[in-house]
Amino acid sequence: MTKHTDVNRTDSGMEHFGYRESLDRGIGKFGSFAAGVSYISILTGTFQLFYFGYSTAGPAYLWSWPMVLVGQLAVALCFMELAAKYPVAGSVYNWSKQLGSPVVGWSAGWLMLTASILTLAAVVLALQLNLPRLWHGFQIVGDGTGAYDFATNAVILGTTLIVFTTLVNALGVRLMAMINSAGVFIELIAACLIAIILALHIKRGPAVFFSTNGYGGGTSSGFLGAFLVASLASGYVMYGFDTASSLGEETVEPRRTAPKAILRAILASFVIGGAILVFAIMAAPNLQDPQIGSSSGGLQYIVEQVMWGPLGKIFLACIVVAVTVCSLAVHTAAIRLTFAMARDNALPFGEKLSRVNPDTQTPIAPAIVIGVIAALILVINIGQPKIFTVLTSIAVIMIYLAYLMVTGPQLLKRLRGQWPPADLAAGGYFSMGRWGLAVNIVAVLWGAGMALNLAWPRESVYGTPWYNTWGAFAYTAVIMGSGLLWYGLKGRHHIGTLASHAADRV
Repeated sequence: MTKHTDVNRTDSGMEHFGYRESLDRGIGKFGSFAAGVSYISILTGTFQLFYFGYSTAGPAYLWSWPMVLVGQLAVALCFMELAAKYPVAGSVYNWSKQLGSPVVGWSAGWLMLTASILTLAAVVLALQLNLPRLWHGFQIVGDGTGAYDFATNAVILGTTLIVFTTLVNALGVRLMAMINSAGVFIELIAACLIAIILALHIKRGPAVFFSTNGYGGGTSSGFLGAFLVASLASGYVMYGFDTASSLGEETVEPRRTAPKAILRAILASFVIGGAILVFAIMAAPNLQDPQIGSSSGGLQYIVEQVMWGPLGKIFLACIVVAVTVCSLAVHTAAIRLTFAMARDNALPFGEKLSRVNPDTQTPIAPAIVIGVIAALILVINIGQPKIFTVLTSIAVIMIYLAYLMVTGPQLLKRLRGQWPPADLAAGGYFSMGRWGLAVNIVAVLWGAGMALNLAWPRESVYGTPWYNTWGAFAYTAVIMGSGLLWYGLKGRHHIGTLASHAADRV
């Protein structure tokens, strides 16, 4: 065994959980960074949700971008300490279990897992916003004008992408990392070029961001109410940076690599994504054009108007690449979470779901199961698109709640003087030191506030009837309640590391 491998094993952070190494440790620094960036996905999120923010609060909705950064950066800094201490698969699940209690850990894992599957189903739908624009032949069902043409075609394209991500994940983490890294490289280059070209075509100054432009007028909550709704567009984008740490068991020198990857992923996404959003509004030929605030127009519409010749098509192709690697990263993160919970026997069929293929050194069963469930969820989009919107929104809320189940117990540990561990700073690993308590408080307050804002019953967002308007509370309660029912009746009685994954005792 080489010295390099010895370092990886003794510095893996897995000794705290009693797991043996079973996954392929083949992800380097850029691969770790790419995992976080591709989950956030600058091009996927900004192009998919710009129309919603703009149509709700106009150009000034862009102030929600730095607001979300501050809150999510506080969460990310807390996660960086945890990644330096515990870089293990299913990071949020294992962290909350370590910081809180078994039921807190299981609840965080269950919320994160169900949310990740819903997120995968939501992300793949973004192909419909881009592929038919590249070539009309991608509109397989009808011509796009029929009542269900758009939704049905989105399901077909989305299911095809899920088949691809399932296959790649089943073939091993090295192939996944190679495709993901290449896709992220293309995405970053394209995003930077889009921002630069938009900046070269600006038609108005920054004053446009300092006016409400009449949005929110005539309502009791005024522009503040409109802004809080519009901020959902930014809140929906800037999460998933913990994916870098969830791949910790497959990363070289994870205790040093994963924290840096988390920070770089969120900062790169903020800077490049923010530049695209700002310059797009400043470069748009006509801000009164209703297509800018339409789901069929949005940011893609502005890019097509501003870019000359075939450039618009090229950049749309880059967005398709971004959607692909984002879907791949979401699927990968969901697989690692499933594997992490299954090897603790914290899910039904734990032994089968945690089985690692000896040839690919990756869990294949979770890849297939998650892919099948996500594809089945897509069918809802055909006849009930509003319910699907509610469910995908709830997925983001559940992720924020899962994050809270990490930062909350972590804050309690700090207040009791039990965090951070002494070996972090002593070993040269990332630690916030004296700033930790203040940042952790911000992370908890932000998580609670944003979860409430996301869940607030608004007909303009969730529609009617009441079970959609209050869907965030109703559906989250059903998902959480059904999970806790299984945990209380069966799960808690046999949860524990499976013998096939327990570390050898010396």
